[in-house]
Amino acid sequence: MSEGYIRPEPSLIPIPRPLCPACQRRMTLDRIGSSRNGPDLRIFACIGCGHVCERAAGDPESSGT
Repeated sequence: MSEGYIRPEPSLIPIPRPLCPACQRRMTLDRIGSSRNGPDLRIFACIGCGHVCERAAGDPESSGT
């Protein structure tokens, strides 16, 4: 008998990385900051051009746009 699906630890779930609006390369997660009200802020940086953007955790735009 199988045990079924076990949800992974949240820290092990991959974080979607957006495309850089300037050069369209995949951005990397630079750091996670805290916000006053709501989810954590994720700060992404582009290795290609240096563009930096902040997204709230769970922001639908962080899925690749």
